[in-house]
Amino acid sequence: MRPRTIRHGLVDSTNERALKALHEGTAQHGDVHVAEGQTSGRGRLGRRWESPLGEGTFVTLIARPGRIPVAGCLTLAGGLAVVDVCRALGLTRAELDWPNDVVVGDAKLAGVLTESRGLDPADPAWVVGVGLNVAQRSFDDALAASRRVTSLALEGLTVDRLAVEAALIDALRARVEATLADPTPVFDDAFRALLQGGRDVRVDVAGEVLTGRFTALTPQRGLCLARVDGRAWVPLAHVRSVELTGPAD
Repeated sequence: MRPRTIRHGLVDSTNERALKALHEGTAQHGDVHVAEGQTSGRGRLGRRWESPLGEGTFVTLIARPGRIPVAGCLTLAGGLAVVDVCRALGLTRAELDWPNDVVVGDAKLAGVLTESRGLDPADPAWVVGVGLNVAQRSFDDALAASRRVTSLALEGLTVDRLAVEAALIDALRARVEATLADPTPVFDDAFRALLQGGRDVRVDVAGEVLTGRFTALTPQRGLCLARVDGRAWVPLAHVRSVELTGPAD
């Protein structure tokens, strides 16, 4: 069956709608849930992400690949989908900020949240949610206080929100299918799009902190750090955070 686009008005979050469809047994691989606005969107570390009607684009794709995919690949695919759309619109400064944000400079433009609940080994399923700021000219004080935030409009782009939504759905489906088929090219693209790629970073590895130059990212070995004592490879499943410690050369 062909994947569907399921439309909602104002909802708690598109991830919750997609997870509900999985729980009820009505979800198909590739289905996308779309909302006009969210009241209880979630970001990294459970941070709340809200938007009034008609200003942002909120989509969640359901992935039922029939196997366990490479750690981190779905989140990277979601972030790259946003970068693809932004760069096609001319916003070439859009970058990935590890692990699940898209930024312009130091301002957050979009976030990605990948979730799975009650994972069934016989039919593993995930939802990949993306929230992209499109038409906002201002933001809730509490949200703006946590970090600088921006939108396509604030970056000087006058765009049709529904056209952005359609482009994001297409890009998200394409990136997810690509990473499920062969994650290596997606990891290569992600490394080139990462704010932290090729720069000095601090990596939290299950409570231990490693520092070095972030030089490579692969699905097989994870994140590579060039250190004074040689190269260190860190499996993505063990990485909690990657933060810049210095400027690029």
